Amino acid sequence: MNSELNVNQETLVSAWQERLGTILKPGDRAEVAADEGNPQAVRIHIDTAGRQDYSFDFQCTYVDSREVRVDLVDVERAGATTDERNENIQGMVSDYTRHIHECAQALQQITHH
Repeated sequence: MNSELNVNQETLVSAWQERLGTILKPGDRAEVAADEGNPQAVRIHIDTAGRQDYSFDFQCTYVDSREVRVDLVDVERAGATTDERNENIQGMVSDYTRHIHECAQALQQITHH
Protein backbone atom coordinates (compact mmCIF):
# COMPACT_ATOMS: atom_id res chain seq x y z
CA MET A 1 0.00 0.00 0.00
CA ASN A 2 1.29 3.45 -0.86
CA SER A 3 1.76 5.83 1.99
CA GLU A 4 1.26 9.52 1.66
CA LEU A 5 4.04 12.02 2.02
CA ASN A 6 4.44 13.01 5.63
CA VAL A 7 7.34 15.45 5.62
CA ASN A 8 7.46 19.13 6.44
CA GLN A 9 7.67 21.03 3.14
CA GLU A 10 10.59 23.13 4.39
CA THR A 11 12.61 20.00 5.20
CA LEU A 12 11.74 18.64 1.78
CA VAL A 13 12.85 21.80 -0.03
CA SER A 14 16.22 21.94 1.72
CA ALA A 15 16.85 18.23 1.13
CA TRP A 16 16.00 18.65 -2.56
CA GLN A 17 18.17 21.75 -2.85
CA GLU A 18 21.14 19.95 -1.33
CA ARG A 19 20.78 16.69 -3.26
CA LEU A 20 19.75 17.96 -6.69
CA GLY A 21 22.94 20.01 -6.99
CA THR A 22 24.98 16.81 -6.70
CA ILE A 23 22.97 15.04 -9.42
CA LEU A 24 22.91 17.72 -12.12
CA LYS A 25 25.73 18.30 -14.59
CA PRO A 26 28.56 20.50 -13.31
CA GLY A 27 27.73 24.13 -13.95
CA ASP A 28 23.95 23.63 -13.99
CA ARG A 29 22.28 25.48 -11.12
CA ALA A 30 19.08 24.44 -9.42
CA GLU A 31 16.83 26.35 -7.08
CA VAL A 32 14.15 24.50 -5.20
CA ALA A 33 11.19 26.23 -3.60
CA ALA A 34 8.02 25.18 -1.85
CA ASP A 35 4.98 25.02 -4.11
CA GLU A 36 2.71 27.57 -2.45
CA GLY A 37 -0.46 25.91 -3.74
CA ASN A 38 0.43 22.31 -2.95
CA PRO A 39 2.15 21.06 0.23
CA GLN A 40 2.92 17.78 -1.59
CA ALA A 41 4.98 19.52 -4.28
CA VAL A 42 8.19 21.44 -4.85
CA ARG A 43 9.05 23.84 -7.65
CA ILE A 44 12.39 23.33 -9.33
CA HIS A 45 14.14 26.00 -11.40
CA ILE A 46 17.22 24.89 -13.34
CA ASP A 47 19.64 27.20 -15.15
CA THR A 48 21.77 25.37 -17.68
CA ALA A 49 25.53 25.67 -17.80
CA GLY A 50 27.27 27.29 -20.71
CA ARG A 51 26.26 29.73 -23.40
CA GLN A 52 22.85 28.32 -24.23
CA ASP A 53 21.27 30.33 -21.42
CA TYR A 54 18.25 28.08 -20.97
CA SER A 55 16.23 27.85 -17.81
CA PHE A 56 13.64 25.23 -16.98
CA ASP A 57 10.85 25.25 -14.42
CA PHE A 58 9.40 21.99 -13.19
CA GLN A 59 6.74 21.09 -10.69
CA CYS A 60 7.55 17.90 -8.82
CA THR A 61 4.52 16.48 -7.04
CA TYR A 62 4.61 13.56 -4.63
CA VAL A 63 2.00 11.02 -5.69
CA ASP A 64 2.91 9.14 -2.52
CA SER A 65 5.98 8.85 -0.30
CA ARG A 66 7.97 7.06 -3.03
CA GLU A 67 6.69 8.28 -6.36
CA VAL A 68 6.82 11.73 -7.93
CA ARG A 69 5.17 13.21 -10.97
CA VAL A 70 7.33 15.70 -12.81
CA ASP A 71 5.67 18.37 -14.97
CA LEU A 72 7.46 20.88 -17.14
CA VAL A 73 6.04 24.32 -16.37
CA ASP A 74 8.16 26.60 -18.55
CA VAL A 75 11.31 26.83 -20.66
CA GLU A 76 13.06 30.13 -21.25
CA ARG A 77 16.10 31.09 -23.27
CA ALA A 78 17.87 34.30 -22.30
CA GLY A 79 14.80 35.29 -20.27
CA ALA A 80 12.23 34.81 -23.05
CA THR A 81 9.74 31.95 -23.25
CA THR A 82 10.81 29.47 -25.90
CA ASP A 83 9.16 26.60 -27.77
CA GLU A 84 9.68 23.45 -25.75
CA ARG A 85 8.84 21.20 -28.73
CA ASN A 86 12.32 21.84 -30.16
CA GLU A 87 14.23 18.52 -30.28
CA ASN A 88 17.26 19.82 -28.38
CA ILE A 89 15.02 21.18 -25.62
CA GLN A 90 13.03 17.91 -25.49
CA GLY A 91 16.30 16.06 -24.89
CA MET A 92 17.24 18.43 -22.08
CA VAL A 93 13.77 18.17 -20.52
CA SER A 94 13.96 14.38 -20.53
CA ASP A 95 17.47 14.49 -18.96
CA TYR A 96 16.33 16.86 -16.22
CA THR A 97 13.18 14.82 -15.61
CA ARG A 98 15.37 11.74 -15.16
CA HIS A 99 17.65 13.66 -12.74
CA ILE A 100 14.62 14.82 -10.74
CA HIS A 101 13.36 11.22 -10.46
CA GLU A 102 16.89 10.15 -9.37
CA CYS A 103 16.85 12.83 -6.73
CA ALA A 104 13.42 11.72 -5.46
CA GLN A 105 14.74 8.17 -5.14
CA ALA A 106 17.83 9.37 -3.31
CA LEU A 107 15.58 11.22 -0.85
CA GLN A 108 13.40 8.23 -0.01
CA GLN A 109 15.14 7.90 3.34
CA ILE A 110 13.43 11.16 4.31
CA THR A 111 10.13 10.77 2.47
CA HIS A 112 9.43 7.09 3.04
CA HIS A 113 9.21 6.04 6.67
